[in-house]
Amino acid sequence: QVQLVESGGGLVQTGGSLRLSCTASGDVDSGADMRYWRQFPDKQGEMVARITKEGLTNYSDSVKGRFTISRDNTKMTVTLEMNDLKADDTAIYYCNYWATGSSDWGPGTQVTVSS
Repeated sequence: QVQLVESGGGLVQTGGSLRLSCTASGDVDSGADMRYWRQFPDKQGEMVARITKEGLTNYSDSVKGRFTISRDNTKMTVTLEMNDLKADDTAIYYCNYWATGSSDWGPGTQVTVSS
């Protein structure tokens, strides 16, 4: 089993920035994908960003150009830099570790963007 510890998040005004971080420990496969998902209060959630061990990234259309995901394979840490935040980015953000046959989730962190 993999444990995920998340940090970051909070309250920010429209146009502001926040950084989320997540560190995986335990039975970690260094080749695992690391992902961030978000759950909205009133609509279906979505995968925000994904990064492979090699550094290949994917983003949802709603955050492209504003969010950047990165990882440190030696520390099994993933970071999500969020810029130009909008009210629609308000959600609970979850770190997700995904490897073949294994998927683990962090407890989630609240991001609130005030307009």
